[in-house]
Amino acid sequence: MFNIGPYQIQNQTVLAPMAGVTDLPFRRLCRKMGAGLVVSEMVAADPNTWSTRKSRLRVQFGDEPAPRSVQIAGYDPQMMAEAALFNVQLGAEIIDINMGCPAKKVCKRAAGSALLQNPELVESILTAVVSAVDVPVTLKIRTGWDRQNRNAETIARIAEDSGVAALAVHGRTKACRFVGEVEYDTIAKVVDAVSIPVLANGDITDPQRAVSVLKHTGAAAVMIGRAAQGNPWIFNQINHFLKYDQPLSPPSMEECSQVMSEHLLALHEFYGETGGVRISRKHIGWYINPLPGGKEFTRSFNTLETTEQQRHFLQSFFLDLNCEEQVA
Repeated sequence: MFNIGPYQIQNQTVLAPMAGVTDLPFRRLCRKMGAGLVVSEMVAADPNTWSTRKSRLRVQFGDEPAPRSVQIAGYDPQMMAEAALFNVQLGAEIIDINMGCPAKKVCKRAAGSALLQNPELVESILTAVVSAVDVPVTLKIRTGWDRQNRNAETIARIAEDSGVAALAVHGRTKACRFVGEVEYDTIAKVVDAVSIPVLANGDITDPQRAVSVLKHTGAAAVMIGRAAQGNPWIFNQINHFLKYDQPLSPPSMEECSQVMSEHLLALHEFYGETGGVRISRKHIGWYINPLPGGKEFTRSFNTLETTEQQRHFLQSFFLDLNCEEQVA
């Protein structure tokens, strides 16, 4: 349990913001599966993008419980402040600032993790955003620009002094992207450097790793990103291990089938049939690929063009799988 401003986060598991992944249907699912906090997809600070369908979908909350966290990205302090205020007016209750994304299309605009090269600009952005809104502001960073330029502790102190309420640290540099060992030692140094909650992020793929990282770093929580893709059960599994020091049984095939079917329909309801068909392909692929016959299923599933075809094909897959288990 930890606090972000006035909000008490009950579980030490947080869903990381991921572009193209953490939409409303997936956030709802991860909350149901035990995530203490979920964060929206990245929203650009450029006001010219706010009226696009993609941006509008990214800031839809439906019946999401508090606190509703929206991540914004940009490089201009005034523009970031305006974006924060705009999203609060739409219903955001926490504003998260992206200074951790290593993607070229983000960094080439001097946003995301590129900002770590310029601590003065970091301070200007954080101060502007914190001053613009009356909700908690959080920040996501990396350990630095590259191995020769690690400055996470410096950025963390700037964040705390600027009024940031919590900090997530991905334990790699911008240059490392998602490759190589995670610098949990650096995250531990950040925890020691500030008094605000620090969330540890990077390669936390199972309950045992989550517990190890929390003990090693002293972080308030773990932030789960790619490991939740096709595996929303990871949140309850970590929560259970933290509470009982015992692993939780993996989901049954029946539960897997039910969760996937509900997620599939939620995506179609949210995006409409055309968008739902397209976006369902990656989510269902993440679920199914590790299962027996999963890759063959995914190849065929990705050719389907309607909601009903996808729904029926998914049901048939699990019926066949159950029949094979009973015969065996």
